[in-house]
Amino acid sequence: MSDPTSSTFADQLDRRTAEGALYERLPGQSVRCVACGHRCLIRDGRRGICKVRRNEGGTLLVPRNYVAALQCDPVEKKPFNHVLPGSRALTFGMLGCDYHCGFCHNWVTSQSLRDSDAGTAPIDVTAEQLVGYAGRCDARLVVSSYNEPLITSEWAVEVFGVARERGLLTGFVSNGNATPEALDFVRPHADCYKIDLKSMSDRNYRRLGGVLQNVLDSIRMVHERGFWLEVLTLVIPGFSDDEGQLRAAAEYVASVSPDIPWHVTAFHEDYKFYGMGNTTAEMLVRACEVGREAGLRYVYAGNLPGRVGRWEHTHCPGCDTPVIERTGYRILANRLRADGRCPSCATVLPGIWGTPSTTRP
Repeated sequence: MSDPTSSTFADQLDRRTAEGALYERLPGQSVRCVACGHRCLIRDGRRGICKVRRNEGGTLLVPRNYVAALQCDPVEKKPFNHVLPGSRALTFGMLGCDYHCGFCHNWVTSQSLRDSDAGTAPIDVTAEQLVGYAGRCDARLVVSSYNEPLITSEWAVEVFGVARERGLLTGFVSNGNATPEALDFVRPHADCYKIDLKSMSDRNYRRLGGVLQNVLDSIRMVHERGFWLEVLTLVIPGFSDDEGQLRAAAEYVASVSPDIPWHVTAFHEDYKFYGMGNTTAEMLVRACEVGREAGLRYVYAGNLPGRVGRWEHTHCPGCDTPVIERTGYRILANRLRADGRCPSCATVLPGIWGTPSTTRP
């Protein structure tokens, strides 16, 4: 494994850059990056908090033309439960993040240039080559994930442009530390957006390197811009499992729209978060019940397949018919009509159910 703190490793990444779009030039060759909610003021020769956006002579250089992670996954793994159920999503990631979450499952990519134990060698690839992989694995979506996609928005938009030309849907899997500028930049090229709502405690967010209000604002901004949005809360014992916090999260999401799917998923000890134990099925079921009590119509429990009862399935809010049944990432039955209507009562369920070449959110 490369040492991500070494100058050699940093040089490898710095060679794979191009001028960014999401920044403002300031006096004295400084720049203001607007890719994420940190809005870093970056002096000449310095890097932003994410470590991968850097100022060279008054020009912001950003990652381009490589991947550090690439996988063809079920779309339900993102998780998007209301987007082309049963489809595959080609998922790519680069390096770096604007947070430093101690429980990150993708820390090997997200914490490069910050943690000496992290780091994955970049693999050169063009946008055309990357989208070509989607065709070979029969993917119907191309998704930016594994690190924080906001900090590599320019590269994602380049890839998404090619993907859309080939009739594929596109999406972000993000921590939600967005800006209006970044969302306006991405929106013409992206269909779906998943946001992690990690906690309803600003103190917890500060521990991770973020600000709660930024994420709450992003949920509203993403919804207002017409992305198809799903929200996820990782239920971590002693961190985000408090019922009051879960209720506040659900109520906030419902206040934006009760039709936004909310995923509550099980935590397993990883990276720097050890000693608090893993999430139980009972904890997830109660979180789902809280979500329904708060007025959300679509609540899902993840990461414990076969142990959470009805909460893996999509039920019609009109008649409670299970229109899509799942176990884990596998579709057991899909009774939803092509136009998104329940087969029993004709209630329309929100989502992207049609073919990607003809259906947009």
